[in-house]
Amino acid sequence: MSRLLNQIAQSAAICGGSIALSDELRTYTYDALDAEVRTVARMLREELPGNGPVALVADNSCAWVLLDLALIALKRPLVPLPGFFTHEQRNSALVRVGAQALICDAAGGNAPAIDVGGKQFHIRKLNSLPVELPGDTAKVTFTSGTTGNPKGVCLSQSAMERVSLSLVDAIGKDKAGVHVPILPLAVLLENVGGLYTTLLAGGHYRALSQAEIGFAKPFEPDFAKLIGALADNKATSVIMVPEILRAVTGTLFRSQAKLPELKYVAVGGARVSGSLLDMAQRLHLPVYQGYGLSEAGSVVTLNTTESDRPGSVGKPLPHIKLSLAADGEILIEDPGFLGYLGDAAAPKIYETGDIGRFDDAGFLYVSGRKSNILITAYGRNISPEWVESEITADPAVYQAFVFGEASARLSVLVVPTQASVSSDRIAAAIGAANAKLPDYAKVGRWSVVAPFTAQEGLLTSNGRLQRDAIKQKYSPIIEQIAMPNFYETLVMETATQQAYLVASKQIRRGLVGDISLEAYLEYLAEAYHHVRHTVPLMQFVKSRLPSGREWLEEALDEYIAEESGHEEWILDDIRNAGGDAEAVRLGRPNMATEFMVSYAYDFINRVNPVGFFGMVFVLEGTSTKLATTGAEALMRSLGLKENCFRYWLSHGALDLEHMDFFRDLMTRIEHTEDQEAIIHMAQRMFILFANVFRSIPPDSTARNAAL
Repeated sequence: MSRLLNQIAQSAAICGGSIALSDELRTYTYDALDAEVRTVARMLREELPGNGPVALVADNSCAWVLLDLALIALKRPLVPLPGFFTHEQRNSALVRVGAQALICDAAGGNAPAIDVGGKQFHIRKLNSLPVELPGDTAKVTFTSGTTGNPKGVCLSQSAMERVSLSLVDAIGKDKAGVHVPILPLAVLLENVGGLYTTLLAGGHYRALSQAEIGFAKPFEPDFAKLIGALADNKATSVIMVPEILRAVTGTLFRSQAKLPELKYVAVGGARVSGSLLDMAQRLHLPVYQGYGLSEAGSVVTLNTTESDRPGSVGKPLPHIKLSLAADGEILIEDPGFLGYLGDAAAPKIYETGDIGRFDDAGFLYVSGRKSNILITAYGRNISPEWVESEITADPAVYQAFVFGEASARLSVLVVPTQASVSSDRIAAAIGAANAKLPDYAKVGRWSVVAPFTAQEGLLTSNGRLQRDAIKQKYSPIIEQIAMPNFYETLVMETATQQAYLVASKQIRRGLVGDISLEAYLEYLAEAYHHVRHTVPLMQFVKSRLPSGREWLEEALDEYIAEESGHEEWILDDIRNAGGDAEAVRLGRPNMATEFMVSYAYDFINRVNPVGFFGMVFVLEGTSTKLATTGAEALMRSLGLKENCFRYWLSHGALDLEHMDFFRDLMTRIEHTEDQEAIIHMAQRMFILFANVFRSIPPDSTARNAAL
């Protein structure tokens, strides 16, 4: 029997009435937990006879813990799958491990259901071919993988418990209190360092759901809700990754909230900056940095209340034997894992790929990775070549250099295939790549640079990137990308919606002149019905600007002066192309145009008038794309003169100037609520404007009396 289950049974006999486990639905004392584990084990034995691996995809809860402990009792391998895996990664993992079944807390169609810990789980039996796992495998934990294919690490129960027992020894059993998980239990660090350690020490594991602590959207957390949950539940210990710690310290600083019950905050998964540790100390957060990896059962070294040296990752746990190679690589003797899925047994000396040093007191300092693999602030291991290959798959991108060690989001230096490729086109390419990548590997910011060449020492002879040389050459740009720039954020956050607009058949055919004269006239009619509202909308924004935004009036006045009368240009184009301009003036827009204009008035009045600049971004950016190229193509195909395209041609030149003005204006938008409103309006407007185009058949006969 495992040391963990033995300890639970001993705690049940000695202090059985103490709370061991709870969530929003249930509370288990140690004696109740001991009994319930046996009940769930019997249920699983009946529902899933055999001894093959069982995969689990579920939110944090008492039920997750009960399933884990029951499978330990059955000596049956558990395969916890993180929720951030893509569908392809999940399926690949199930096949590679030979999972016999998948237990999931989401609806499972016709899959049989079981009740565990007050929650319903669906069991999907799988037809995976059996896979021979190393003997004594109790858990197969999948790392995020350095490519799209996660790596499966096989661990024995004794190896994991050895880590947890060492943590109890290092931290002290008397420190056991209420531990609230922030990371998903599917992450080994929380599973072993949080759950097992708490139960072995006789503490209370408060397994709140991710939504309950503000992590309903894992990569868009509500940190105010997290802090409230920690305070309300009197958490005494938590485990964080650096990005969560960074956000928590910022939220605490702004809100002046306190977490007086918190006694131990373990931080690992990636490097922690000295400035962040200093900020945590000023806020009286008891932060202790550690270092580990899945192959060693999640924790290798740790700072503690009794032995702490900020800046280091602590001393090795009692059972760990570390040494350094000649080049400084950290080596672990007998790390504890049994091997990787499909590979040979684990080596006796494990080469971590991390470079470190010891000080005179035995504290370890980790300086970086030996290889190119990046570790983000969320603790995800990512091969930059993987992300670069997705970006350069787009024909607009010639080369890409991805970076972002210890950052929340990756960034990239981009070399376009041609100098004429626009920034919006680059943004669309990155947006398309992001759509294929898991959340933890998406690119957030980018900058265009000159081609990387072997002559400059930026490429090897066979065309591979010389990463250190590129970092050195472009260090000013790389540092600048790390600084906030709202305009770039706006471009990136609307990339998906921009792609929807550009994918419109009407736009694609219009750019090559493949639409009828009737369709062009109908487009001009719809353009008139939204352009005539441009100045009134801006005047409406001026009348609704909140306090502190008066400086935007000057920009609005400049836009109003520039845009006044443009609807008359459109009517002139209609007349010159043979349409009935007066019928258009007196007519009505189609539904798509009316919805777009109505939404703009409504948003200004109901939500935030500053959001109107999201509409400006959409309309001026689109006009810049369509103006010259589309007008010239239609002049050729339709045999029309230049005086039929005054509106388009003038906007080609005007909007290029306007976009520079707009870009500078956006760098001055500092209030979060204004930035969010602009992004939201832009996302909606790209869709609504696309629908205006999509409502006009390319071979349309005339509407709105445009002929």
